[in-house]
Amino acid sequence: MASKRRSDRAYGGAASYPRTLRVNRLLQEVIAEELERLADADERLRFLTITSVETSTDIRSAKVLFASLSPEAAEALDERRVSIQKVIGSQSTMKHTPKLSFDLDPVYSSAAVIEEKIRLLSEARQADPDIDRA
Repeated sequence: MASKRRSDRAYGGAASYPRTLRVNRLLQEVIAEELERLADADERLRFLTITSVETSTDIRSAKVLFASLSPEAAEALDERRVSIQKVIGSQSTMKHTPKLSFDLDPVYSSAAVIEEKIRLLSEARQADPDIDRA
């Protein structure tokens, strides 16, 4: 009697969840934990959130998107890039550790611009209540 070949995809196995998505989640978790540890020593990393990680399909590089209240956060991340990559290598079983690059998440910078415009409009309305009638 020939056995039927089962696909991992049909039963919710690892194959149904693409590798790059698994790597993205792993990297986001490891990087966030390491930055939390590093924030004690470097004030520039205190109010920083890793919003997402985008890994290339060959897992050789990964873009880490972040949001921060500190304007110097990008510089601090670039300085710590190699040490963060070492931590990833020690905490994962990947054959190659992706080269990290850090970018400010455009969603959060756009939101800050919108909030500023709303604040200015609100102040203008308070200064001149007749502004809406024009």
